[in-house]
Amino acid sequence: MSTEPNIPVNRFFEGLMAPVMDERNDADLEVVGELPAGLQGMFTRNGPNPQFAPQGAYHPFDGDGMVHALYIGDGKARYRNRFIESAGLLAERKRGHACFGSVSEFRLPAEDVMAEAGMMKNNANTHFVRHAGKYLALMEAAPPTELSRELETIGEYNFAGALQGPMTAHPKVDPKTGEMLFFGYSPMPPYLRYHVADASGAIVHSVEIELPKPVMIHDFAITENYVVFFDAPGVFDVEAMMKGEPGVRWEPELGTRVGVLPRRGSNADIQWIEIDNCFPVHFWNAWDDGDKVEIYAPLFEKMPGGLQFDNPSQIEEPKPWHVSLDLKKGEAKAEQTDDRSGEFPRINDDRAGLRHRYQYNALARTWEFEFDFHGVVKYDIETGAAEEYIHGDHAVSGEHVFAADPDGKNEDDGWLLTLVTDQQTERSELSVLDARDVKGGPIARVRIPRRVPLGFHANWFPDA
Repeated sequence: MSTEPNIPVNRFFEGLMAPVMDERNDADLEVVGELPAGLQGMFTRNGPNPQFAPQGAYHPFDGDGMVHALYIGDGKARYRNRFIESAGLLAERKRGHACFGSVSEFRLPAEDVMAEAGMMKNNANTHFVRHAGKYLALMEAAPPTELSRELETIGEYNFAGALQGPMTAHPKVDPKTGEMLFFGYSPMPPYLRYHVADASGAIVHSVEIELPKPVMIHDFAITENYVVFFDAPGVFDVEAMMKGEPGVRWEPELGTRVGVLPRRGSNADIQWIEIDNCFPVHFWNAWDDGDKVEIYAPLFEKMPGGLQFDNPSQIEEPKPWHVSLDLKKGEAKAEQTDDRSGEFPRINDDRAGLRHRYQYNALARTWEFEFDFHGVVKYDIETGAAEEYIHGDHAVSGEHVFAADPDGKNEDDGWLLTLVTDQQTERSELSVLDARDVKGGPIARVRIPRRVPLGFHANWFPDA
C-alpha cells in the first residue's frame, strides 16, 4: 500500500478532504463530557478516500470508499477505519497507480484491468447500512459491497443472485415489517428497477419502471402503502459520457413529475403527477393519509451542478419543502417551509414511512464549497418551531444522524451524532447533541486521534 498519493491540484484533494492512508484501531478515546448510558452501538461515516492520484479529472464521487466507525458502549468509545477493498482498488494496488476515469471524465480502463474489475470501479463510498444482519457499503451505480462489523471487506453482494443491476445508496427499512425497499437506476435500459427485500434479506419483489429518458434518481421516499419517485429532468447523455464529456444535463423543458407506486405494484400501477421543476437529492420522509401522500424534502430549483460542481455560481441552495399529492385528483401542492438552506436531512428512522413530527437538517456556512456544513437545525413541523446549533466558526460538520434512546417514549428522545473537524487544528471528533435540546450544544465529544476526511453519509446501528 502506498503511503501518500501524489496529490494533484484539486480542491477535493486538499485541506479537510485530503485522503488518509493509514488504517487504525484506537481504543479508550478521550471523551469530553459524558456519553449517555443509552448510547450503545456503532456510528459510521462513509466517504471518498482515493489511495492513488487520479489519471485526470477527479470528483469526490470517484474516491475509494473508506468507512470510519466509532464503537460506543458503557461510556467508552473505540475508533476504526478501513478502505473498502473493491476489485478496482485491488487491481490498482497490483499496478501501483490509478486505472479508472472519473464520473466527470469517463474513460475505459485497460483491457487487463477491465477483465479483473469491470469497466467502472465499485468504490462503495456513499453510504453504509445494516439489514438482516449484513453490513452493506453502497454507491448508486453498482451492487452493494458487504463488510463485516469490523469493516473487513467480504465482497460484492447480490442477494443470492436476485439483484439485477445497481442498488441505490438510500434504501429504506420499514420499522414495522423489517422490509428493506430500494431501487437502482441506470443510463442504459431498463432505466429504473424497484425491489423489496423481506426482513430476512431475501428479495421478494422486483419490477421495472418505465421512464421516457434515463434520469438521475439519487433517493426516494416510502410510505406504509407506496413508494415515491421524482422523475426530474437531470438526463444522462451516454454518448457524451463515452467521449469523456459531462454525462448529465439539466433539461427543464421535459418537466418534473412524481410517481406513486403501491409497494408491491407493477409498472402499470404507478400514478404520475406533474409538479413544477425541482430536484430532490435526499428526502426526510413521506407518509400517506387517505388519498393523499405528504412528502418532506430539501429541494433544489434545478440539478446542483450535474457531475461537475466546477462553477460555484451555478450551485443552487436547497430549501425545505412540503409536497402534498392528492392521488384522487391527480394534483400536487408544494410549499416552502423555511428560508434556511440545508441538506443531509434526517429523521428518527423509527418513523420511516410514517407520520413524523421532528426533522433535522445540516446547515451550510456557504454553498460555494459543497461540503462546508457547520451546524444543524431541528424542525417541529406540527408547530412550525425550529432551533439550531452552530458547531463553531472554524468547524466543519456533516450529516447529523439520529440515535434513539432505548428508554425513550417520545419521537425526539435520543441524540444527534455527527463528525466535526476544526479547520485550523484539523482535529476531528464525534459530537453528541441531545435531540430534545439541540440549541444546548454537545453533551459529549469523542476526540478521534486523527483527521477524518470530509465525506458523505453517516449512520447509527444500535446494539441488539
